[in-house]
Amino acid sequence: MKRVLDFFVALFGSLFLAPIILMLSIIIRFKLGAPILFTQIRPGLNGQPFRMIKFRTMRDSIDANGNSLSDLERITKLGAFLRATSLDELPELWNVLKGDMSLVGPRPLLMEYLELYSTEQARRHEVRPGVTGWAQVNGRNTISWEEKFKLDVWYVDNRSLWLDIKILFMTVKKVFKREGISAEGHVTIEKFKGSSK
Repeated sequence: MKRVLDFFVALFGSLFLAPIILMLSIIIRFKLGAPILFTQIRPGLNGQPFRMIKFRTMRDSIDANGNSLSDLERITKLGAFLRATSLDELPELWNVLKGDMSLVGPRPLLMEYLELYSTEQARRHEVRPGVTGWAQVNGRNTISWEEKFKLDVWYVDNRSLWLDIKILFMTVKKVFKREGISAEGHVTIEKFKGSSK
């Protein structure tokens, strides 16, 4: 039932939001150049890798030595707006249609984190990753990694259609309020370096 709901909501959402997606694509191409999309390999269901798609929000800026500048230095005003409104996530509807992601589930993080999780934290990969999730509507990037993973595992153990619907409505509210977008001093949140326990 969840997969069927994901597919048809993502399909309807893609069609309904197509004018906005097209407009954003044009603006990003004009402001940031090519590519319009940012893609990255992320762990999905059972930790299996897939290519996640988002709108690009940063410049490809480097220092005098050829090293990439920090996220704070590379993100643009347009990029900050896209992240604050979660519009950069719209291309992930394609990932939902393909079955790589769900509308609701633990957010797909970096592949390098897989070996850093505790056994309990790794349970977040027992379900498909989501465009939004229980951790995203309960603090997002303003809570610690440990708190985030506890919320993810809680979702795994308590997931239901009604909980998904609740999270989707809570997500809309959070987006309009622009809450929990980033941790202090970071574009999003500092990297996970392993459990403190």
